[in-house]
Amino acid sequence: MRKRTKARENALKILYAIDITGGEPKECIDIYWRESEEKDQEVKAFADSLVLGTSNKKKEIDKIISGSATNWQLGRMAVIDRNILRFAAYELLFADDIPPKVTINEAIDIAKRYGDNESGKFINGVLDKINKDIAKKKVK
Repeated sequence: MRKRTKARENALKILYAIDITGGEPKECIDIYWRESEEKDQEVKAFADSLVLGTSNKKKEIDKIISGSATNWQLGRMAVIDRNILRFAAYELLFADDIPPKVTINEAIDIAKRYGDNESGKFINGVLDKINKDIAKKKVK
């Protein structure tokens, strides 16, 4: 498994813990890595940057997801789907070094692994809309 894929999966697990417990991001990160067997510092660094970036921009990200997830309230989404959307939206909006297609494909693959049968399609639809909306704004 590629390092960034591993990092995204770890970031999902940390974001899930934050969402469920209401814990502080840095505290949840510290607890997670203490209990993890992950040794690769690159994986840890990228996962940490995703978690902290997503957490710092959560209100803005949640507003964009809510506007793009037609007929879905953020609080009614599956916790896994919601957090995949959050970190992927963070990448789309704030990580200029990652191609949107890579972000979307990685998020879909993770959704298929950790979500339910429809998660991949749902994640794809929402992220595709977010990406198209970003592209429209960049053209203007």
